Amino acid sequence: MPDDPIALFSDLFARASQVHAEANAMVLSTVDAGGRPSGRYVLLKAVDDRGFVFYTNLGSRKSRALAANPLAALTFYWPPDHQVRVEGRVERVSEAEADAYFATRPREFQIGAWASAQSDALASRAALDERVVEATARFEGKPVSRPPFWSGYRVVPDAIEFWNRDPHRLHERMLFQRRDGAWARSFLFP
Repeated sequence: MPDDPIALFSDLFARASQVHAEANAMVLSTVDAGGRPSGRYVLLKAVDDRGFVFYTNLGSRKSRALAANPLAALTFYWPPDHQVRVEGRVERVSEAEADAYFATRPREFQIGAWASAQSDALASRAALDERVVEATARFEGKPVSRPPFWSGYRVVPDAIEFWNRDPHRLHERMLFQRRDGAWARSFLFP
């Protein structure tokens, strides 16, 4: 077994991506300032030795929770046999990273980022459609710049657990924990 959980994750993710349409879908779990937990699916956009990256509106509920409590958990599930859990502190990606990723998004997604006040109350679908029309007109004939209220987060892992299904419910659970800058591996009972 590899001693590097990021390499192990990357290999498992590559195999899952061949089978699952959205293998990069992950549940992001946060806890807000009042201690209320919340989970939602977001999409993994990058992973390397620094951590796991996703992007969002900085005014969203998840962003407000991360501002109050910069710790998060990620859960990947690739049925029927694999689950990966990641826990760690959260940091914002650099402006350059956010700009570079935003530039790769389809134009409609870029316009949508400007039009959506994510997680705020919406009076009607027509109100959203109007905001899309306004954002489209604003950027007519020119590139869509990244909104100042849209960026990315990196979950810097201090624990990564790999779960492999066993048909007799004697699942294999392998836990990596970062200790003094290195990864220590252990196994857990199912």
